[in-house]
Amino acid sequence: MTRRTISATPWHFPATNSQHLRFMSAKLLTSAVFAGVAAGLIAALLQFYFVIPTLLEGELFEGGERIHFVTDGSPQSERGSPSLGSDLGRHLMTVGFNLVTYVGFGFLLLAVMAATEMKGLTKITARSGIIWGLAGFIAVQMAPAMGLPPVLPGTIGAEVEARQAWWLGTIIASGLGLWMIAFSRGSIALVGIVLLAAPQFIGAPQLDTYWGVAPPELSAQFVSFSLGAAAVGWTCLGFFSAWFWTRAS
Repeated sequence: MTRRTISATPWHFPATNSQHLRFMSAKLLTSAVFAGVAAGLIAALLQFYFVIPTLLEGELFEGGERIHFVTDGSPQSERGSPSLGSDLGRHLMTVGFNLVTYVGFGFLLLAVMAATEMKGLTKITARSGIIWGLAGFIAVQMAPAMGLPPVLPGTIGAEVEARQAWWLGTIIASGLGLWMIAFSRGSIALVGIVLLAAPQFIGAPQLDTYWGVAPPELSAQFVSFSLGAAAVGWTCLGFFSAWFWTRAS
């Protein structure tokens, strides 16, 4: 007769909901901080090389040290940006602002990525993180810039409260619209397209006249450099957010 035996089965004690929540919160926080610091430093480097020299040149026109149309009304003016100078405090503030901003955006971006993954709609990878980063750039930088582009010092705009309201509404509508287009089907995806386009058709608050003391070429260069640096920063933010998230234990 064969003796019946009961195989020993190891007991597993799954983590409680509170333990799992603490682990996910810590994972989210650390990944966002590391990703934000990395992306913020890269963005700051690009700004020091491209954006800030253009900004400093614009300040020369704002302060009257250079004047456009100064020679017999001719559309010419001296070109060339000043050196970055030795204003260490200002430069440190630029780096610090980038670090804080990208850490905050990294936290928001990674929270949306994690929530979407938990719903089974996507899987976080370094490659998908690049796409998430570009989507963040479109929602937070590109869409608002279509109505309110970056401007040089000395440029007068509409009322601050009205511009802030449009800017915030555009970010929210664009972010929701992109999410609906990416993860919904049928009529809901069409609603996403409407949300993405609506702020642009409504239009940003504008003045009735043009104001600006800097040459238009310099203003255009400032816009392109600013958006280019932001695009690289957001792409790096999405990549590093996903990279640190997948490697967190």
